Amino acid sequence: MKTKGLIINRSFHGLIPTFFIILPVENPYKFHSKVNTKYIFVTGGVVSSLGKGIISASLAKLLQSRGYKITIQKFDPYINIDPGTLNPYEHGECYVTVDGHEADLDLGHYERFTNIQTTRANNITTGRIYQNVIEKERRGDYLGKTVQIIPHITDEIKRNVKLLGTKNNFDFVITEIGGTVGDIESLPFIESVRQLRWEMGRDCLCIHLTYVPFIAAAKELKTKPTQHSVKQLQEAGIQPDILVLRTEHDLNVDLRRKVALFCNVDPEAVIQSIDVPTIYEVPLKMQEQKLDEIVLRKMGMEVGPTPEMKPWREFLSHIQTAKESVRIGLVGKYVELQDAYKSINEALFQAVTYNNRKLDLQYIHSEKLNESNVEEKLSPMDGLIIAPGFGQRGIEGKFVALKYAREHDVPTFGICLGMQCMVIEFARNVLGHKEANSTEMNINTPYNVIDLMESQKFVSNMGGTMRLGEYDCTLQEGSKVAEAYGKLHIKERHRHRFEFNGDYREEYEAAGMKCVGENPDTHLVEVVEVPSLTWYIGVQYHPEYNSTVLRPNPLFMSFIRAVIAHKK
Repeated sequence: MKTKGLIINRSFHGLIPTFFIILPVENPYKFHSKVNTKYIFVTGGVVSSLGKGIISASLAKLLQSRGYKITIQKFDPYINIDPGTLNPYEHGECYVTVDGHEADLDLGHYERFTNIQTTRANNITTGRIYQNVIEKERRGDYLGKTVQIIPHITDEIKRNVKLLGTKNNFDFVITEIGGTVGDIESLPFIESVRQLRWEMGRDCLCIHLTYVPFIAAAKELKTKPTQHSVKQLQEAGIQPDILVLRTEHDLNVDLRRKVALFCNVDPEAVIQSIDVPTIYEVPLKMQEQKLDEIVLRKMGMEVGPTPEMKPWREFLSHIQTAKESVRIGLVGKYVELQDAYKSINEALFQAVTYNNRKLDLQYIHSEKLNESNVEEKLSPMDGLIIAPGFGQRGIEGKFVALKYAREHDVPTFGICLGMQCMVIEFARNVLGHKEANSTEMNINTPYNVIDLMESQKFVSNMGGTMRLGEYDCTLQEGSKVAEAYGKLHIKERHRHRFEFNGDYREEYEAAGMKCVGENPDTHLVEVVEVPSLTWYIGVQYHPEYNSTVLRPNPLFMSFIRAVIAHKK
């Protein structure tokens, strides 16, 4: 029998072979000519929140700028089917894809960097994996076999990894593994990566992101956490091809060479991700260190010339040259956790940047806002965002903010629940219905100007049952919102159960609040505005999900232009 390969059982440190077993196996680094799609895995170590999503999105942007067809997916190791039922304090913002999937907020980064819309296939949780496997077991798909983590769970993970590439013919599928190496819940994902690296050979590559802390008392950068993180990955059977070292201080050549030596990684494949003023600089920092070139070389692909990325650089130049600021107050109940409004923050940042301004974003806790302090809190603001959300908590503070904004003609943008609060405040203080409310807050309100959608009245399960995803909206000609979009037919993403009660439409319009956008099929009111005010618009949908670096959402652009003009 001809020997084709070698398996080595490494010692504890993963460096010295203790014994050899010669087996007739294929070379794991053989280039498979039949496999077109390349698979890149991004793992993290030491601590969470290092920015795996930003590194994944940055690499995707660099490869995309070279003309490759790319996509990114996120694997989250928690048991929830999706983050739709999670409190924002637990998981930050719940992002919504065009096909109505409630997803991890990193998918927002993927879309903002690449201009590629994501779907439910781009975000998989442990809950989804187990749900799929259990459903197959109940159908008898496993023909009486005992269902186990290996191979059934790992096979399902691998199937989902490869699904995007096989169905859509992508050149690259970048898969971000949530959590950190060593977590119990992420072990099946790490094992799946190990198997895929063996099966795919050179068509598969692993990037490991770690943290290099700076000990202030010793005035030293410490690489030991990185070494231990890589050792854990090696013990799981994965040798990283590239290390990205997250740091707050510049890492010199000697330190990076040391990391390469102890971690079995090529010295040129150890790169740093140093703190930068904005996440949008990260792709260029990665390009300077040739991350995309290293990936292409390791996967046996032609490198070619370095892309200019001119539109991206022009966006960054706006950031650097802006002198004046606009102060926007974001009124919500999750202001302690900025990730709860991540997409709104980024959409505002993009809009002010393209208008040659800096963003001065002030978070205003709606629970702490009342008639006695509203003047103090809101008078310094150039514009207001009334944030989305659910439930009674903090709702009265939003009504106070809206009354002040309407009476003082402050440019104001209400999103989802923010739009519903606009409608309720108008009913109370203009139409004279003092007890007006949403049936979400008061089921017995005599003036249910916001009511549960008909399609939601018989829904019992909470997860994935709202009106989710992209829907059509027809805008009224001559309205401010139609002027903002420059067209009368748009598509935007939704996430809600309650709606404007059409029984009150005529009364609102007669009093000055116009219903200027509606779904053409259901006639659900999607947009309200008060034309007599500078810019006072509420939308039932979430335009922030549709705003990217190179294609900012028109409504946010219009809002910021109105804020600037009003400020002057």
